Amino acid sequence: MTPTDVIERFAQLLSTGDVGAAVELYEPEAAFAVQPGELAVGRTAIEAALVQFAALRPMLTSDIQEVVDIGDLALVVNRWTLDGRDPDGTPVHLEGRSADVLRRAETGEWRIAIDDPWGGAIGT
Repeated sequence: MTPTDVIERFAQLLSTGDVGAAVELYEPEAAFAVQPGELAVGRTAIEAALVQFAALRPMLTSDIQEVVDIGDLALVVNRWTLDGRDPDGTPVHLEGRSADVLRRAETGEWRIAIDDPWGGAIGT
């Protein structure tokens, strides 16, 4: 899979609620920006964060804007939307522009190293 394929696969897996398979797309010590200013580091923490998103029964779509690939590193910029429902059934709509860093593993597979769905808004 290419870096673009990994990001698109992530959207598919989260939309079907397969958090376990989505977490496998991350490096073991990856970082995920749960919200601006809040990082989940490592697959266990990322899984806990993604379970919350999966609880919304989301339909996650992605529109890849740019890929910068330099050997074993890639930056993927993606416009995304998430439509789902909270536990009370209230519609939820989120959208953003992500900045994701992927690294090619020794096996040749691309893994997410940094997942920032808020496009660098951390700490602002």
